[in-house]
Amino acid sequence: MARGKSVPELAAATVSEFGGVRYLHLGTPWVQGAMRIAKPNVLELEYVQRMMAWMLWRPQESLTDGHAAQLGLGAATITRFCHTVLRMQTTAVELNPSVIAVCRHAFRLPEGDGRLRVVNDDAARWVTDPAHAQTVNVLSVDLYDHDAAAPVLDDEAFYRACHGVLVDGDGTDGGLMAVNLFGRHASFEASVQRIAAAFGADRVWNLRPTKEGNTVVVAARGVALPDRTVLAARAENIETRFGLPARKWLRMIRVPLLPADRP
Repeated sequence: MARGKSVPELAAATVSEFGGVRYLHLGTPWVQGAMRIAKPNVLELEYVQRMMAWMLWRPQESLTDGHAAQLGLGAATITRFCHTVLRMQTTAVELNPSVIAVCRHAFRLPEGDGRLRVVNDDAARWVTDPAHAQTVNVLSVDLYDHDAAAPVLDDEAFYRACHGVLVDGDGTDGGLMAVNLFGRHASFEASVQRIAAAFGADRVWNLRPTKEGNTVVVAARGVALPDRTVLAARAENIETRFGLPARKWLRMIRVPLLPADRP
């Protein structure tokens, strides 16, 4: 979560359980994250699995290298996965202290150690801090308020700041951003245009929407989309090592149709 103009105060985090799954809420029935209690390191929600599609853009030999940062902690799902499964240097930035507290109590958020930092801060401030320039290899952005209606931070300046925290590269080893958007929402095209303005139209791709409408957009700094042969090998490696449906993701990759591309 991040503070935006439409979020005058922070909602208290609450928890519910059903069918062996624990859910995070921010004072409403909207689900902000989920964890299967018996398998806390499994990515329970489909859109969260797709947030890991950035893995297709990284070479197999350096797939888990570097620094992964998350803007918006949610139920700490991506944070747990990057820290515990991928074993990457991991930073999570969350504005709402009650979300951090609930994640530690109910969602098995590890205590900070040499590889994990959980920062109680505003995501917009964090990405504009010069100390974080070009320090992140993988940035996951999932910033919704208690109504879960639209991203709290979604302007071009914010996405340019996200671009600024990513490491640069020579076409293979740069930085990647994955963003959760509502693909069937009227604001989706405008959001993609802002991301393209910040990253370049040829460095933005999206997956098809989930049945709930979540669409993951992947944007790259210093990384090009590999050819299909390379992607297929990477997808098989990801499925074998981590049990994620990467071959399914590969069939979903699309280049967004921006206004300049239309006849």
